[in-house]
Amino acid sequence: MSDRTQAVPNDLNAFWMPFTANRQFKKNPRMFVGAKDMHYTTSDGRQVLDGTAGLWCCNAGHARPKIVEAIAAQAAELDYAPAFQMGHPKAFELANRLIDIAPDNMEHVFYTNSGSESVETALKLALAYHRARGEGSRTRLIGRERGYHGVNFGGISVGGIVNNRKHFGGLLTGVDHLPHTHLPEQNAFTRGRPAHGAHLADDLERICALHDPSTIAAVIVEPLAGSTGVLIPPIDYLAKLRAICDKHGILLIFDEVITGFGRIGQPFAAQRFDVMPDMITTAKGLTNGVIPMGAVLTTGAIHDAFMDGPENMIEMFHGYTYSGNPMAAAAGLATLETYRDEDLLTRAGDLANYWEDAAHSLKDLPNVIDIRNLGLIAGIELAPMDGKPTARAFEAFLRCYDKGVLIRTTGDIIALSPPLIISKAEIDQLFGTLAAVLKDLP
Repeated sequence: MSDRTQAVPNDLNAFWMPFTANRQFKKNPRMFVGAKDMHYTTSDGRQVLDGTAGLWCCNAGHARPKIVEAIAAQAAELDYAPAFQMGHPKAFELANRLIDIAPDNMEHVFYTNSGSESVETALKLALAYHRARGEGSRTRLIGRERGYHGVNFGGISVGGIVNNRKHFGGLLTGVDHLPHTHLPEQNAFTRGRPAHGAHLADDLERICALHDPSTIAAVIVEPLAGSTGVLIPPIDYLAKLRAICDKHGILLIFDEVITGFGRIGQPFAAQRFDVMPDMITTAKGLTNGVIPMGAVLTTGAIHDAFMDGPENMIEMFHGYTYSGNPMAAAAGLATLETYRDEDLLTRAGDLANYWEDAAHSLKDLPNVIDIRNLGLIAGIELAPMDGKPTARAFEAFLRCYDKGVLIRTTGDIIALSPPLIISKAEIDQLFGTLAAVLKDLP
């Protein structure tokens, strides 16, 4: 039996797939059995152009040699080391390399295993930080409507995507939400950052007045909201959030699980927008999606608030069995080397104009009601079918897959975020295929 045959199981029932229409998928499964650079290989031998960097995570493309070699070598050298009261060199080296490319105010790294865990960690750090400073009354957390911050209870509490919240009963108490920044009447078909919407940050002042700012620990937002359908921050919006947080002593957390590692033309969105948060949550592109790993980057002030009391005492009672795992650290180091060697952390800026023109070439196609873009991200919003929300975009997803292109949908929005190694010819293929599909959709 060949390896490829083994990769196509006879029984699909046991695996309960996440964020998937399981019954529909298992009637007509879409199986990948290989990947290289910009393409997946399907179980029936077709090549599919990756228009989504896997799941926003394979920023350097697939099966990149340095990463593959680093993982193999690490498995033979040190497969696992305990994360509590012990260390291994690569975890420290990776933290140093992360701080090298991070915004100047970021000085420390706390490892996790996913974006969801990074969010939980950042929220806990925020609460504990204020308590360590004698401000234990700061327990309230502020998220944003349509925000996505992973799937753990803290993340869905501060998150604002209805279907991610409504099935799970009571969430964290003491949470409030800013309004989202989607203003299609004023900003439809904007190229890059929209001009309207900075005023929406002022709602934080209303929330402060309602709850008393001395009760608020942190505000968490995606600087560019991805999973909800690519919402670009209005000009000056993030700067206004930063100013209000500073005014009231509130920590500002940027969830950069998607925007981190070059997606919009700088290593982090904080640098692209020139707004410095107090913490940055990361995952996905940290290891190019190859091995699960996340990290929370923090300022020196947050870290130092915990460095008190006897030196033999644990400063922060939080962490994971796999925090800084040797295999993940090796993958992370090789990923950062690949980004550096190929200038991938800034390549999205080089391709941004070409990408933007390609995305907006879809403007006059049937059912296209908005297009949003920045760096190498685009969102194409479709008018929903009468009585069948999400059906039109999902049909586009299926037809693109059949034509050899992978796209992602959220509701009736198509989200595109290819590996940063994409060529102009592949951009043409991606949008050309999508255009052909959109022309024929019901």
